[in-house]
Amino acid sequence: MIELYYFPSNASFAPHVVLNELGLPFQLTLVDRDKDEHKSPAFLAINPNGLLPALRDTRPGQDGLVLFETAAILLHLADTHPDAGLMPALGTPARATAYKWLMWLTNTLQPTVITYYYPDRFVAPGNTGGSAEVKAQAQVRAAAQLDLLAAEFERHGGPFLLGEQFSVLDPFAFMLCRWTRNFSDPARNRPALGAFLERMAQRPALLKTIETEKLPKPWF
Repeated sequence: MIELYYFPSNASFAPHVVLNELGLPFQLTLVDRDKDEHKSPAFLAINPNGLLPALRDTRPGQDGLVLFETAAILLHLADTHPDAGLMPALGTPARATAYKWLMWLTNTLQPTVITYYYPDRFVAPGNTGGSAEVKAQAQVRAAAQLDLLAAEFERHGGPFLLGEQFSVLDPFAFMLCRWTRNFSDPARNRPALGAFLERMAQRPALLKTIETEKLPKPWF
């Protein structure tokens, strides 16, 4: 059995979508951030970072594997279900390109967006002016990064981040673009990204995830 530790609309959203795409039996375990359960001793024993998501894989051959980090979980799900085609074949240029964009999503765009939501982490306690400036600059940086992402869709002209092939990158990209929905210049303002988000919002697996997590509109 696969167990996904999640909280609605958090970074667990992308693995949740992929599990639904795969049609696997899995267990959702709510870690209530509103009650600081992600900082509890029980959860810190699973992910000492105190962050979501985390995944436990007790299927045969997985030895009770515990993973954290969204990108790592997505790769694990793709690699343990190669017939689903959620990543290009190993050793191919397409696979290398997928790694490039997956690392970019997790190392570049995601930290920028998170900075917007948690600006106080980057200033001294009580520095409200500094916090506001950090938040403003996060939006500036995010806009430039979203432009770059949109340019990739425009370059290849395909419906998904890798072109014609749907992959684990697409729920991840959707999730991060969704997080910008209240920005002054959200992802949906870019025609290529707006169209991508509309396409993704029609996928049954994503709709099922939204329904399960009870996410209100606007979704992006």
